[in-house]
This record gives sequence, C-alpha cells and structure tokens, in this order.
Amino acid sequence: MSASFNPADDIEAALKAAAPAAGPNPSDFTPEVRTAGPAHGDFQANGVLAWARREKLQPRALAEKLVAALPPRIRDAYEVSIGGPGFINFTAQPPVLLEWLLAFPSRAALATGAAGTGRHGTSIVDYSAPNTAKQMHVGHLRSAVIGEALCRLMAFGGETVIRDNHLGDWGTGFGKLIFAYKRWVDPVALAAGPIEELERLYKLAVAATPDGSAELEEARRELVRLQAGDPENVALWRNFTEISLREFDRIYGKLGIRFDHTLGESFYNDKVAAVYRALTEAGIAVESEGALVVFHPEHPRFKTQPFIIRKSDGAANYASTDLATILHRVAHFHANRIYYVVDKRQADHFEQLFLTAKKWFAKAGLPLPVLAHVDFGSVLGENGKPLKTREGENVRLKDLLDEATERAYALVSGKNPDLPETERREIAAVVGVGSVQYADLAQNRSSDYLFAWDKMISLDGNTAAYLLYAVARIHSIFRRNNLDPSGPDAGPQAGAPETAGELALARKLVKFGDALRQATDALRPHFLCLYLYELTGEFSGFYTADKVLVDDPAVRARRLLLCARTLLVLETGLNLLGLRTLTRM
Repeated sequence: MSASFNPADDIEAALKAAAPAAGPNPSDFTPEVRTAGPAHGDFQANGVLAWARREKLQPRALAEKLVAALPPRIRDAYEVSIGGPGFINFTAQPPVLLEWLLAFPSRAALATGAAGTGRHGTSIVDYSAPNTAKQMHVGHLRSAVIGEALCRLMAFGGETVIRDNHLGDWGTGFGKLIFAYKRWVDPVALAAGPIEELERLYKLAVAATPDGSAELEEARRELVRLQAGDPENVALWRNFTEISLREFDRIYGKLGIRFDHTLGESFYNDKVAAVYRALTEAGIAVESEGALVVFHPEHPRFKTQPFIIRKSDGAANYASTDLATILHRVAHFHANRIYYVVDKRQADHFEQLFLTAKKWFAKAGLPLPVLAHVDFGSVLGENGKPLKTREGENVRLKDLLDEATERAYALVSGKNPDLPETERREIAAVVGVGSVQYADLAQNRSSDYLFAWDKMISLDGNTAAYLLYAVARIHSIFRRNNLDPSGPDAGPQAGAPETAGELALARKLVKFGDALRQATDALRPHFLCLYLYELTGEFSGFYTADKVLVDDPAVRARRLLLCARTLLVLETGLNLLGLRTLTRM
C-alpha cells in the first residue's frame, strides 16, 4: 500500500503505472477512482471509458489489459473485477482493511495520510461578512457555517488557509446612522443594548430621510464629513464598529468560528482610486453617463449590462472595493485561490467581477488567482419563503441559537434526566448549536432548505444529535471498562475483521479519505455529512450484531480497534464541519 494509506489514491497510482502496458497515449489516462456503490465493491475506476473513446478502442478490452498489467501487490490486496462496459471494481481484502485501521491512530495521522488531497498553496476564504451596526440574522447563517467548514477541510488537506471577514462597514448608510445618532440616541438604551440601539436609530434614519428631503441631504453631508476624516464622525463610526464586532464575536464564539483578518470595506477606501486609474489606463474601464464602467460585450448576458466600478456621483461601490480587495490579496497574501462564500443571488456580480479582474490582470501581466463564487441557497420557513418572524422581521441569529439550545435541553433532559442540570445545560449548548450548523451543512449548499425544528433537533435521521449520541455511546464503551480509545487496548494486537458487521464497518472507515476529497474538491460539505451519517449507521449495525467486550482476546482487540477508529473518524469529521463533540449525552 502507498505511503498515504489512502486506498483510492493507492489504486489510482497503480492504474497509472499499469497504463503503458495496456494502451496508447497512457499519459492522458485519468483513472477516476471513487467510492463504489454497495454492489460494486469498495472502489471503482471509471476513467477507462473516456480513454477508450479518445483512442477509438473497445473499453472492456482495454480494461482487461489494464487489469492484467496491475502489479501482484494490488491483485493480492484487492479483489478486482470488470463491470459493464469497462468499469474496474476493487474490493479490499481484510488485511488491507486492517492495515488502514492500524495506520491511523490519531487525527494527525488522518491529516497526513487519509486526507490525501494533494492541494498546496494559499487559499483565502471570504465568508460571513455581515454589515456593522446591525445584528446578524438567519440570512448570515449559511455563509458563516459553510465558510468555516470549508476552511477546516482545506487546512486539513494541507492548504494554507486565510480566513477573511470582509465586513460591510462603509458607505451611505453610515451617513444616515450618524445623522440619527446625533439627534435621537438614548444613552441608557445604548449602554444596555448597544447593537439594538444602533438598529433602532438606523430605522429612524431611514424613515426620516426620504428621497428629495432636506434630511437626506444632511445625512449625505454627514457621510462626506466621515469620508473627509472629520474627528467627531470618525470617532462615532469607530464606536459603531467596535459595538458590532463585540456582538459578532459572541455569535462566532458559539459557532466555533474564528478569522485571521477582519478587513472590511473601509480598509480599501484609500485603494480604490488606484483601481480606477489602472483600469482606465488599460482601456478596460470607460466613462458612461457620468459613471466609470466596464463592458463585457463578449458575454451573452452582459452585452448591455455594464459593470459599474464608480458611481456617477463619484462614490465607490461593491465593485470598487472588491477589485481593490483582489489586488491586495494577491500582492499582500500571495493568494493562489480566493473563495467567496456568498448568496447565489450575487452570481451576476461575481461573474462580472471575475471577468473584469481577468482582463485587468492579463493587461498588467499579473498572475490571477483562481476566483470562485461558492454560492448557496436560502433558509426557508414552513411557508416556503425566506425564514422570518411572525412580525415579518429577519430572525436574529442569536435568538435562533438560543432557541436551539433550549430545545436541545428538553431533548437531553428527556433522554438522561439524572444528569446534573449544569451538565445538561453544557450538553444542550453543544447539541443545540451543532444541530443548527449540521442541518445547514447536510444540505447541498446550492439548494434552498426548509428550517424545521422537529427534524433538526432529533435523535432520528441525519442530524447532529444522532451523530453526537453515537460519539457519546462509543466513549461510554471505553469509559465503563476503564479503557482509553487512543491507548494500546485498541491497537497493534488486533487482527483483520472477520464478521459481516466488522467487515462492513471497516470498509466504510477506509473510505473516509475519499469523502474528505469529495467534500473539499467540490467545496460541498454535505458529502462529508452523508459519509458520517452512513458510518454511524454501519457502526450501529456492527454494535448490535457483535458484542465488543467478549472474553476472547483476539476478538475483543479487533472490535475495540473498530470502535476506536469509528470514534476518531466521527470526532474528526464533525470537528472539520465546525461542530464540537461530547463524551456523554
């Protein structure tokens, strides 16, 4: 087996090595090894069909030659068969399963061996990015949890990951807020609930500054003073930002989210002029009706839809700061890839942004990083519309997490009422917040999903509570018998799995690396969620059929090993999704 002990990578390397003996132009052959369906073994290579089609060969005959050229090591380690027109199926023999189980006694070993993504360089993930002076609401949930999960997955696979919270902390809204603050701030309310008072003031400002009003002109003058560096307005703006960051950090703390940088739009305020100049001098941006715009006539949707990078009144906008941000990330962080975890409704903006950056960097002779919009759908209420309160307001994220914790407390108390209340509260915080995170991540991120409490916080189905309970149950096996799941009682003296339950569980465990690769390469955490759910089901079947703590030392050792590795993979996988785990529940 290869040094990585990732069977999919091991098989892929062997197929590539065998290709010169099987057919023409072997360097163009990509084996495409992936987890197989239950009826086709453990792994399946699908790449022969494309190779045969390209070379005008019969795919099954090509597959037979390829299999015949495989080294004895692979043929001994796997049962190899050919299915359909040329799919090559590999079923791992029990000694291979044991080798994998023994190779990964720790999270560090999984990271260096099982992950096997082979991705290097620096990736910047731009996620969460709420507006300051406002509370985070349910609409901010998906970017935050998806972005954090992707950061953890990429870092686990060997990438250098930089987390950037690109706050909305600049622009016309702050002129209105300063206008309202100077007139109607309630110092007592500000001290008691700062972010709530800022939201109240902003609503007053919007109502008081209709188009064409003198009040709107005054709010604009407040913005001009801020942008010109007026000490009073700058001090107010900084205070708004500090209040907001304190509130955001409480939410991020509950979700287990951290950022390396919080570089909001304001950070790029003095950098946009250079962008205007560079794009104009390169002939990419032109004046149109007083605004500075970029046209993309070659694009079917954007022939008549200009990309405005400076508004007609001279003000910057999202396009201005986003272009300045790309340049800064390349020049300062040497980014190879930049991912924007943003609502799918912003697809047009990012497509035009990336087109503009591509033209700009090509003209300037600069290396353009991979730019990707990691889009996602909406969180829907029972009426099929974006989730709101009964009053039609956005559901505050802190209220959502608090309710999840209370519902989890009821679940935990019903399941284990004898635990001390403080412990039940601690467990409820993990289960409640984890349930919200997992319910989001378990969905294909491109789809909308229905927010349903009863399904979300439940011990049945593909839920966080179900997985966390499995983790706690495995811990209890070791705890009740004074054993350490990472110690010698679950290690080298174990033999290869034998029973149907042991084999099924071991086969699922060796596919952890492939699940990680799928989730990371596709930027879709739901692949890992599905794997963990299926692994938990296999463990449940094994645990029901095969007693772990038997008298026979050999049987006991191999079953403890399976328990220990299941625990390791579940805890590692859940942590990569951003969830905390429990030792009892």
